[in-house]
Amino acid sequence: MLRLKDIALIESKEALKAIPEGKVLINTINAHSYNVAQKDDAFAEALQKGDYLIPDGASIVKAYKWLRANSQPKERVAGWDLFFFEMNALERESEKLTDQSKTLKVMFLGSSEKVLALIRERAAIDYPHLAVVTYSPPYKPEFSEGENRAMIQAINEANPDLLWIGMTAPKQEKWTYQHWKDLEIHCHVGTIGAVFDFYAGTMKRAPLWWQMHSLEWLYRLLSEPKRMWRRYVIGNPLFLWNILQEKWG
Repeated sequence: MLRLKDIALIESKEALKAIPEGKVLINTINAHSYNVAQKDDAFAEALQKGDYLIPDGASIVKAYKWLRANSQPKERVAGWDLFFFEMNALERESEKLTDQSKTLKVMFLGSSEKVLALIRERAAIDYPHLAVVTYSPPYKPEFSEGENRAMIQAINEANPDLLWIGMTAPKQEKWTYQHWKDLEIHCHVGTIGAVFDFYAGTMKRAPLWWQMHSLEWLYRLLSEPKRMWRRYVIGNPLFLWNILQEKWG
């Protein structure tokens, strides 16, 4: 079980600058993942034992402040914010390299070949000084030992300077945590799920007004009611109940 008041969260977008170099695991948490972690011990452990946890939801920020008065975080830090911060920082670093034959490398592991092709196409324009490597794993609830080895080998052979893993929660967090010791890399690793689709353009993110008023969840519900109704119509009241249980239980 995950107890929100027992974990530390990144306090702001500005605090992303303080994440040190090297092999660092960065996860995100929102109301849905908090709910799932109440019953999925492996997921709860993966979230708690990563290096950094980002409050990807206004509900998490509000609940955290209610559970721990005058404490972090100060604002929502979305997976989208993490993505652009890391990508822009790596692009600037690669652009400064004096040896033009070398470029820094970012790897995307997850999603479909269609989405990954769109990511490569857009990244070539947005980040011309970065080399982009992609890997699409099989679409299935659990991977075989051979499939796990192939994914680990692909990551290690690519040896990226930044690694994004997008296989939806809780699968992506549990997989990354489970195989963390096998990844022979020295870079930031972010589990960012839907950001793959947002960046590829296959899923539209809520307009800024909705984001500023903490209504991005409602926009997603209205956009994809059949897929999202359970997460929000049932999940939001469940989140409130779980927070009350944590506060008084």
